[in-house]
Amino acid sequence: MRKNLILILIAGLMATCAPTKAPGDSTGARAQNPIIFADVPDVAMVRVDDVYYMASTTMHMNPGLPIMKSSDLVNWELVSYAYDTLVSNPQMNLEEGQNAYGRGSWAPSIRYHNGLFYVSTFSATSGKTHIYTSSDPENDPWKAHTFEPVLHDHSLFFEDDRVYLIYGGGDVRIAELEDDLSGLKPGGINQVLVPDAGKVAAENLMLHAEGSQLYKHKGKYYLFNITWPQNGMRTVVVHRADQLTGPYEGRVALQDRGIAQGCIIDTPEGEWYAYLFRDFGAVGRIPYLVPMQWENDWPVLGVDGVVPDTLDLPVSNINAAGIVASDEFERTPGDSGLPLAWQWNHNPVHDLWSLSQRPGFLRLINGRLDGDVLQTRNTLTQRTFGPKSSAETALELGGMKDGDFAGLLALQRHYGYVGVKMENGKKSLIMVRSEDDAPVEKEVLALTGDRVYLKIACDFTERTDQAVFFYSLDGEDWQEVGDTLSMRYTLPHFMGYRFGLFSYATAETGGYVDFDYYRVGAGE
Repeated sequence: MRKNLILILIAGLMATCAPTKAPGDSTGARAQNPIIFADVPDVAMVRVDDVYYMASTTMHMNPGLPIMKSSDLVNWELVSYAYDTLVSNPQMNLEEGQNAYGRGSWAPSIRYHNGLFYVSTFSATSGKTHIYTSSDPENDPWKAHTFEPVLHDHSLFFEDDRVYLIYGGGDVRIAELEDDLSGLKPGGINQVLVPDAGKVAAENLMLHAEGSQLYKHKGKYYLFNITWPQNGMRTVVVHRADQLTGPYEGRVALQDRGIAQGCIIDTPEGEWYAYLFRDFGAVGRIPYLVPMQWENDWPVLGVDGVVPDTLDLPVSNINAAGIVASDEFERTPGDSGLPLAWQWNHNPVHDLWSLSQRPGFLRLINGRLDGDVLQTRNTLTQRTFGPKSSAETALELGGMKDGDFAGLLALQRHYGYVGVKMENGKKSLIMVRSEDDAPVEKEVLALTGDRVYLKIACDFTERTDQAVFFYSLDGEDWQEVGDTLSMRYTLPHFMGYRFGLFSYATAETGGYVDFDYYRVGAGE
């Protein structure tokens, strides 16, 4: 009965994230930036008729390369992932002390050509360029095409049934591919398009041009990149040419609060927008929708050079409600899958988690010994989101063994968690925080029962970036535990904070915990 009261998106989340007015109504609702207050970086987009499809970066998460769908450019829902496993190696498997934090796959491109969707990425972790194809992102599984070398921050481009990748950092290059996407085409176009493309913004650059996206509009070719001048901010630059291979002339397209890197898209009515991200502290890189006009055959981004906070679109945001989800872990017979909102931290071991061994619960089983939560296999994660978000779960502890740790995690390099440890046959409730890249127990409390409730509340308002940890013995009376975590976005992890459910062993394998539910809400 208790679980039946909580559906996939709980009332607390929907009350804050859902529109107060129906999308597209005439009662004055307007879209707000950021479009999604959550980590959705490096967006690429394509429109097919009146439906938009967007790809984004999730790096070391599994499954990866998320595909989202929208009918209004504002509200997005997850519909698939391009891959279940990018590569199986020690980094992605968290083996031999290795990991893929901050790596995995980056900066996708998505296109639609001759009835087929193409989405591509690249990976230093796999050492390859990856292209995936599908006739229907919601129903047709993606087919993988991989080849060497790694083509950094590339953009797919089709012309006259020939396929190209525009790529590189600093010098932006073009390379023609084989028709079957099996690799670079011998004798095909392979040359520099724009040397040191960021120089159009400044001579002294901290970050040279990258993040290429190429488009054709009214017979001209437009190459978008980002760069970062010294003592400046992340900047959008654009180059145009009358021929695919150039010559290209360039200019600065946008300098506003570091909002940069992404794509441009048109509506069926002929309006244009750029979809870019902004670094926003611990929550990650959050997408902004930017009005765009064409003036003298140049794209002009923003309104008087500024990205507006309110957009002239008659629709309210649902924020992250289309990409996060509560889960009661109840499944009908034959359904043992997870909602698309879930991603594993690195590659999971599927034999060591179950939704069927104890119906109505997620069971995580410890199959090896680990010394720290960051090296733990089968940590199940979802995005945090702003301005405030919380996650709650309940653990049943009867399957724990000595040396086991389990709980609810705020995941980044500087992590914190509230959980349970088992020592000498006794359980303790603990709050742990990473300090100098090592776990430190900030509070330890005796625990006698086999069920405990855990919660983390995150505040990203104006980059407050704090997480507070709670426990309860009955699910109603909550007590703060341990210290407040000052969350920090770090480049070694290169991802906004995530909530995570975890269990790991330090002494013997075979122990397990059962998670009764996961409930996400808009703050404490």
